[in-house]
Amino acid sequence: MKRIKAEYLSGLVALVVGINVSPAIAQTEPQPKNPPQNEQPAPTSDPLPIKPYADIRYRLELVDQDGIPENATASTLRIRAGFVTDEWNGLSAVVEGEAIIAIGKERFNDTINGRTQFPIVADAEDILLNQAYIRWRPDSRIEATAGRQAVNLDNQRWVGSVGWRQNDQTLDAIKISAKPLQNISVDYFHAWRVNRIFGTDSPLGIWRDTDIHGLRAGVEIKPVGKLSGYGYWLDIPSAPALSSRTLGVRLSGDQALTKKAKLLYAAEYGSQKEYGSNPLVFNHDYWLAEAGFATGPFTAKVGLERLEGDGISALQTPLATLHAFNGWSDKFLLTPANGLRDIYADIGYKFSQDGPLKGTLLRIVYHDFNSARLGIDYGSEWDAVMSIPARKNITLIGKIARYNADLFATDTTKIWFSIDAKF
Repeated sequence: MKRIKAEYLSGLVALVVGINVSPAIAQTEPQPKNPPQNEQPAPTSDPLPIKPYADIRYRLELVDQDGIPENATASTLRIRAGFVTDEWNGLSAVVEGEAIIAIGKERFNDTINGRTQFPIVADAEDILLNQAYIRWRPDSRIEATAGRQAVNLDNQRWVGSVGWRQNDQTLDAIKISAKPLQNISVDYFHAWRVNRIFGTDSPLGIWRDTDIHGLRAGVEIKPVGKLSGYGYWLDIPSAPALSSRTLGVRLSGDQALTKKAKLLYAAEYGSQKEYGSNPLVFNHDYWLAEAGFATGPFTAKVGLERLEGDGISALQTPLATLHAFNGWSDKFLLTPANGLRDIYADIGYKFSQDGPLKGTLLRIVYHDFNSARLGIDYGSEWDAVMSIPARKNITLIGKIARYNADLFATDTTKIWFSIDAKF
């Protein structure tokens, strides 16, 4: 197994230590400011044209999975540090490095260390260039970004950066975003490489020579909500069975019921067929219907998500932030050949009153899983999370997932404890 080289790690640590903790740079990617035109900066009072930032996350992940001899204990530290430049004539840049370190004995299968007696925790040790891109903003209504970047669209069901894992999913891509009118937005991207969560040493870690195109347009329709239409064309030679063309439409919004309560809703339909290097022929549908209500700090939702399958292939979303969908135990990262029907209920409560728990989020989710074809009872799952903002830039998270298998996979319990500090 590859070990982190001391000189590289010390460089990242030195960058982190050298950062002045300030609310102005607490975001992962601070927004650059436009410098005054035709003026020289004052030698002592003006800010530096380069703003450093860091995101440090420690996580303990425990996994008990039936059918695997040992339980997994994964203690990992992720150090992510970089800088963003101020804009100059509409141009700015971001460079971001990342180191992932296993602390203590590796009692888990990171997919490349050969420890198959343990369940998988896909956080392999690595050191890599996470993001490096140039952004051009010639006008407030349009921007173009070229290079290695995290891309998140809509609710990340089709394209996302998988922020839950220690290593992001990023794209080597060109992305153009435009806002021709106040209520209309358009995004297009072309990606020729996918840098996946498994890391640079994994044979699954990089999809090279991809020909991926994505187009999404959104419009705010008052008082109905946000309507989005999208098309994703994925040609992935490294994983031809995941190559596909998907077209769809999504609507989400809310309506006031009383002064303190509102109705929440979302609906989506997509159609996916084979594309590019995929040798199969199929046409699968995607359906989502969700309804709920919110009153003060309390939110409740119920929903139905359906991904079709024909017994040979099924609708897949390989660029999605998959952990956010169909249960946190990650049993359905690949949709089974007979498809998936997920009926779920989601309840959340966020403490808003002053006190030690202010900002704390509690959330419980229940899933009932069946096949979309033949009505096979896959199993069910309970998920729960507690997120505590200990300080403005520090968040504590405790999380649990319990999957109870019927006719798919095996019983699995996962527990996480993490601390995330942003500078």
